[in-house]
Amino acid sequence: MSTLNNGNSGNNGNFGNTGLSALIKAAREQGDGALPVEKWHPEHCGDMDLVIRKDGSWWHEGARITRAPLVKLFSRVLRKDVDGETYLVTPVEQIRITVECAHFLAVRVDIEGSGKHQRLFLTTNMDEVIEVGAKHPLIVETDTKTLEPTPLLRVRGRLDALIIRSVFYELVECAVEVDNRLGVYAGGGFFPLGPKGIHDV
Repeated sequence: MSTLNNGNSGNNGNFGNTGLSALIKAAREQGDGALPVEKWHPEHCGDMDLVIRKDGSWWHEGARITRAPLVKLFSRVLRKDVDGETYLVTPVEQIRITVECAHFLAVRVDIEGSGKHQRLFLTTNMDEVIEVGAKHPLIVETDTKTLEPTPLLRVRGRLDALIIRSVFYELVECAVEVDNRLGVYAGGGFFPLGPKGIHDV
């Protein structure tokens, strides 16, 4: 399968007259730093055949986007709305994309301290370091049939990072039991990872 390694794609009729290259240009024009995507309310321009897969890879029209700077550029203009849909947003347009599981991956954990004063720092595949706490909680969804956990970290807005298995089990190793729940302290709070014994391996 081919890979998308540049932004010189033609127009995609699925989202009006806006091509991928035009979207890249619009995103680049926003400059560096955090972007106020939650405050932008542009015209909805339709859908783009762009998928963020569960493994964190980005695919456009069946081709993987292999340029890390391009993926990071798009990640800065992501927004998930109350309708549960995820969009690429600029001040002048918003385009719906598909997300299989989460928007990012949490690929590393750094632990400082212990007990109730413990601090947890998770690094995403976009090189963002997020401290777990009230604004960035850990949320573990457990399949009622398979008991398979889906551990997520709230990154910003409604955007989440899927915590990869090796990192999740690092968290399990430092977990404690509180009220018959296994969990971790972080940022002054307690974040359940599931019922006692559910993550025994």
